[in-house]
Amino acid sequence: MSDQIIVESRPVFPFTAIVGQDEMKLSLILNVIDPKIGGVLIMGDRGTGKSTTVRALVDLLPEIKVVANDPFNSDPSDPELMSEEVRKKFQKGEPLEVKSKKITMIDLPLGATEDRVCGTIDIEKALTEGVKAFEPGLLASANRGILYVDEVNLLDDHLVDVLLDSAASGWNTVEREGISISHPARFILVGSGNPEEGELRPQLLDRFGMHAEIGTVREPDLRVQIVEQRAAFDEAPLEFRANYKESQEALSQKLVEARELLKKAELDYELRVKISQICSELNVDGLRGDIVTNRAAKALAVFEGRTNVTPNDIFRVIPLCLRHRLRKDPLETIDSGNKVREIFQKVFE
Repeated sequence: MSDQIIVESRPVFPFTAIVGQDEMKLSLILNVIDPKIGGVLIMGDRGTGKSTTVRALVDLLPEIKVVANDPFNSDPSDPELMSEEVRKKFQKGEPLEVKSKKITMIDLPLGATEDRVCGTIDIEKALTEGVKAFEPGLLASANRGILYVDEVNLLDDHLVDVLLDSAASGWNTVEREGISISHPARFILVGSGNPEEGELRPQLLDRFGMHAEIGTVREPDLRVQIVEQRAAFDEAPLEFRANYKESQEALSQKLVEARELLKKAELDYELRVKISQICSELNVDGLRGDIVTNRAAKALAVFEGRTNVTPNDIFRVIPLCLRHRLRKDPLETIDSGNKVREIFQKVFE
């Protein structure tokens, strides 16, 4: 009953009602289809609907199977995504109570302490009762879900390091007084911010699979439409949401089907070579850019109901996958996304 009250007291703006900002919406959708893309960074002006869009995504998230009463959202069939306690039961062949729940989105507040993010160990209980008394943090709740950091460029350095460690390894380890506890922390990292408020550290920037740049809508007609929609939603949110019920359900179903189809997605060898050629010509460090572009192109193909990736799929996703990996040249006048498109045209001509 209480859950119902929360939902009704804070209705979320429907994802399918959001006008424009196609880069941001596409990046979020592709990450839901394939979480291994590695998250998305959304940078743009204030008041462009960044956090509204991310929160709107929650409605669309499909359900996943989890072990009941487990704070880590353990996967009942994958030992790599299980907490230590669940894994022991699984290995012994003990039955696991399974339930379905929506993929969760966890907000990471800017002022959060490391204990709040990573979790804490009750040393006294551990010493007196001989049990590892662990109080899970936000990273535990975010396992197999989405971790959202608004104003990510203002995040404290020590929390950035914690996120980098977890994002890189998929695990969170808490150590206190010689006691160590680890749990899976595989999450889609979504960050948003305003570039005027500071740049991101290169190490964190590289961790995001995709980078969507958004700007203020310039067309007067579209601006009027956005203002009117927002006013209608603020006036009667439940009625407004009801108007988009069908489109929301259709998109949600499309995501479920795309996640299933992803296993069958194919990317021809010649196209993979061309993706790597583009990365090479752009002097992209490491191979993360190649990997993410491959994954994102497959996710786009299955989202549109196809199993074979086309050059057009690559063209649509490659600027989002590479623009934040280019080396900064202060004398460069061309936009980084356009530079990627330019090299794409050259390689694919």
